[in-house]
Amino acid sequence: MTTVKLDCVIKEPKSQADAAVIWLHGLGADGNDFAGIAAQLQPVSASTRFIFPHAPVRPVTINGNMPCRAWFDIYSLTNFKHQDMAGIARAEQSILQLVELQLEQGIKADRIIVAGFSQGGALALSLACRYPKKIAGAIGLSTYLPGASLTTNANNDSLPVFLAHGRADEVLPCFLAKETISVLKQYNCDITWHEYDMAHEVCANEIHDIKSWLQGVFS
Repeated sequence: MTTVKLDCVIKEPKSQADAAVIWLHGLGADGNDFAGIAAQLQPVSASTRFIFPHAPVRPVTINGNMPCRAWFDIYSLTNFKHQDMAGIARAEQSILQLVELQLEQGIKADRIIVAGFSQGGALALSLACRYPKKIAGAIGLSTYLPGASLTTNANNDSLPVFLAHGRADEVLPCFLAKETISVLKQYNCDITWHEYDMAHEVCANEIHDIKSWLQGVFS
């Protein structure tokens, strides 16, 4: 399996980093898409390193096979029975490199959170559930859990997971998130769930709720 080393936007904290959040962007965006969020998460960000990797550029089926930044291929937004599990596995290995780098730099696994929006959120949830060490938690925004049958790692029992979705999301309808909740509950995840009056996006109230959740997880 070929693993791609990812370029990243990194926001270092004011003090020595003792925690890290790896935040994955959505389809067609890049790491800059959420880089500004670190400043909005004070005081959480005072000792937390935020890492915003750029997905590789690759052809995407739903984009008419035109290349764009994507963590894996997407065949359909209405039928998830056939998914690019090989692409997800490759993307996970690239993100695992970032996780392992944090460990090498002295941040413990239980102080690392993987987060993501839309396609990035799908990858973050998949990785968090299957990572062989206990991590601090996962954040999935306007997303779903791909390949649910593969999320079987008992080491992340009671994994804290923040899930949020817009009630008016027409790209990934809210029912997909609720199906994800049902699956994650089977694996005993500690789920915090929020719905907002928004479409496929992120809102100010959501950022506020993420900040509160992070403070609780890192306290």
